[in-house]
Amino acid sequence: MLNPAQFQVLTFDCYGTLIDWETGLWAALEPIFARYNINIEQEAALQLYGELESALEAGPYLAYKTVVATVLGQLGQRLGFTPTAEECAEFGLSVKQWPAFTDSPAALQRLQQRYKLAIISNVDDDLFAASEQRLGLKFDWIITAQQVQSYKPSLNNFQRAFERLALPQSAILHVAQSLFHDIVPANQLGLNTVWVNRRHSNPGFGATPAAEAQPDLVVPSLAALADALGC
Repeated sequence: MLNPAQFQVLTFDCYGTLIDWETGLWAALEPIFARYNINIEQEAALQLYGELESALEAGPYLAYKTVVATVLGQLGQRLGFTPTAEECAEFGLSVKQWPAFTDSPAALQRLQQRYKLAIISNVDDDLFAASEQRLGLKFDWIITAQQVQSYKPSLNNFQRAFERLALPQSAILHVAQSLFHDIVPANQLGLNTVWVNRRHSNPGFGATPAAEAQPDLVVPSLAALADALGC
């Protein structure tokens, strides 16, 4: 059982946890698929996207907007269409339009009354700046893939965050939706973790690769986390 008084900082994954990246991805992909007469179910498209994105992120570092743009080209190769360079670039920038989960802004404000808040996210600085505006508050620390030149589940992202926070790991609680990108590496580092199971009403893992991990707490939403921590 987690002791809420133990923690000074909550570190968050952003996309999938605070920002509804699957809704945002599909909103950007669906008109492209329609333009090229590609018939694919949303869940199948998201699963394929997650497979391709995670493979790219495991290679040499690329800016996230480049990763997203490149994945669109790879989706075209898999599904039989050739997106234009402009379509790929626009898709890469669509991250700025991805919506916040409806409970995120209010829950973050509740949590911020008790804890410092940090972001550890697989994203570019400029893309996250747009997402931070959607979330309606300023984070105390922001650690992006662009800053550390790697993508979770690399342990480097967490280790660089520890350097920035300059706190004992026992004072940090990591909060995330992705078992693959976040809870597994956080487990490896001995961090306390919360799994925000945003897909609790949907089968499968969606745009996140399948993984098994052992979070200390499972909640269905950020609002439920604020309740659990007494905020």
